[in-house]
Amino acid sequence: MGLSIIKSNHFTTSNWLGGTTTELYIFPQTSSYQKRDFKFRLSSATVEVEISTFTALPGISRKLMILSGSITISHKGKYAKPLNIFEIDEFSGDWETSSEGMCTDFNLMTRGTALGNIRPVQVAESQSIISKIKDNCDWFFIYNYSGEVKININNENYTLQKGDLLAIKELTFQNIEIIGLKNSELAIAEITL
Repeated sequence: MGLSIIKSNHFTTSNWLGGTTTELYIFPQTSSYQKRDFKFRLSSATVEVEISTFTALPGISRKLMILSGSITISHKGKYAKPLNIFEIDEFSGDWETSSEGMCTDFNLMTRGTALGNIRPVQVAESQSIISKIKDNCDWFFIYNYSGEVKININNENYTLQKGDLLAIKELTFQNIEIIGLKNSELAIAEITL
């Protein structure tokens, strides 16, 4: 098992036409978003304009979850739907996509044989929850959007502060305990290569 905690001050944030994007993790680490040669990429973005157009990403599968705010996401010729806090949309990067509204979101992009899921977890201060990890998961991530939590894995504790990312590869366990040190909102990603 390989485990690392990436602190919020180590992430790179860049501007895009509608706001900012913060790359949380990319694999392989020698790949880049610009070259589109990654197997998966996790990021958080802000949408700071009322109407925005998503970058075309042919060959890339996308999953997007709203962390704050709300948008209506539209895929030309496919469908449109409102997305509120913790709601998720899954779509192809080939689609012509736009949104109306402002938000902060959590994104998972996968390509090739990589598959992934994202889900929200809310934990109250002093609350303890057990999160089951999907079978055959190669990578497991917890992004702490707000609050502070303690993560218990095989009786070892790790603290995640606001903005931190826990990354685990080659998992040797099926459950993880999340304990709220403050009221917290988390995004979990599970990826199979």
